[in-house]
Amino acid sequence: MLIGPQAGVPGRTPHEKSTEGTGFGMIRVDARSGEPLEKTLRRFKKQCEKEGLTKDIKKTSYYEKPSERRRRRIRNSIRKILKEKIKSA
Repeated sequence: MLIGPQAGVPGRTPHEKSTEGTGFGMIRVDARSGEPLEKTLRRFKKQCEKEGLTKDIKKTSYYEKPSERRRRRIRNSIRKILKEKIKSA
């Protein structure tokens, strides 16, 4: 018996994970006729960067202690405030 988001969804087995609502989808790049593989890969990489996938992978590739995360957020907020002060001056 299925309970939760997969219950009653036709065509989905119980083991498949739903990507609905998570913000993560599959990036798809179709190869154009006569296009070299290198160019197709370059378009794929650009699409990944545009979606923020590479930044997310780099961020989650290592463990960040909660204190380090807090310090980084504080530094970023101070940087934003200083930028706004410089921009308004």
